[in-house]
Amino acid sequence: MSECVTIDNLLKDARKTLTESGSESATLDASVLLCHVLDRPRSYLMTWPDRTVESEVVNKFNELVKRRESGEPVAYIVGEREFWSLNLKVSSSTLIPRPDTERLVELALEKSTLVKGDILDLGTGTGAIALALASELPDRNVWGVDLKQEAQHIAQDNAERLSIKNAQFLFGSWFEPLDHDAKFALIVSNPPYIESDDPHLSEGDVRFEPLSALVSEKQGLADIEVIAKQAPEHLLEGGWLLFEHGLDQGEPVRTLLETLGYDQVETFQDYGHRDRVTVGRFNTLE
Repeated sequence: MSECVTIDNLLKDARKTLTESGSESATLDASVLLCHVLDRPRSYLMTWPDRTVESEVVNKFNELVKRRESGEPVAYIVGEREFWSLNLKVSSSTLIPRPDTERLVELALEKSTLVKGDILDLGTGTGAIALALASELPDRNVWGVDLKQEAQHIAQDNAERLSIKNAQFLFGSWFEPLDHDAKFALIVSNPPYIESDDPHLSEGDVRFEPLSALVSEKQGLADIEVIAKQAPEHLLEGGWLLFEHGLDQGEPVRTLLETLGYDQVETFQDYGHRDRVTVGRFNTLE
């Protein structure tokens, strides 16, 4: 009977189901889903494994497990994801923030010590990058831009929920919603950079994420090229442009930036030792 079902029972059954469905994170997925249903931290599950669970909770949890079994990302199911220790609201109109993107934040923080001024995040989605930078640099104004109005609303809502007051979000394509004379010390972006025929688009969580935030023409480099060409109009002297990109795109992105006249161009690796972020400085004085 459902009144005899314990937290431990639920987790064991869910782990088995999700493992059989091919999940590589079945234990974590089951815990996150149950914490969401119970509205409790993970420590609660470990402290009270023998506590019985009401039938309403059992049914709701099993519904969520079925959604995860079908491949739907946990972040979309629970409506949130942690990034840079910030709990962010997410939806199917935004990419799910990933740990590798924190490398872009780290590098932006390093470059922020070299030039003063506002910061711009293009293709902001949930606002993850912009809000991480704003939380670390409370004396800077950080602006995020996204082509989807729902994403802009989610990012602004995240800022308000987290009481981050130095981040604002605009709706539009890349630089289009900005004032013509707007200048920034840093422009950062995690733009679409996957080729339309990439087989990874039909695998894992990516299947559920918006293609407009993933796919770009010209071997995945079209949006990077547009941003790189337009960025100098909005960079302060000595300002930096930083891109997240695919693991095989370091060399072509470096070549692009160097051809466009950026200097100190360099590619950095992510935590998995894969090329992930390329940076370049805008400088007309040398």
